[in-house]
Amino acid sequence: MSDDLKPGEDLKRAMRRKGSLLGTFRAVAWSFFGVRQGSGHEEDVSQLNPLHVIVAGVIVAAMFVVGLILLVRWVVSSGAAMN
Repeated sequence: MSDDLKPGEDLKRAMRRKGSLLGTFRAVAWSFFGVRQGSGHEEDVSQLNPLHVIVAGVIVAAMFVVGLILLVRWVVSSGAAMN
């Protein structure tokens, strides 16, 4: 980080990044699994827009929760949980 930048300048610069939608969702998916190579992580940090990463994370988390709810409802309704 350079000392001649004003406060918040790094964030402004990061928000102008044009990371791809697929790349953003791929990075978020890898973070949910907790596995990522160091070089891939560094590439993501340098290319992805932080706002896009947050939005993708919220979407993936919501899909995960809905998936878990549907799985539990399916197991309970099938009677497999009673045996």
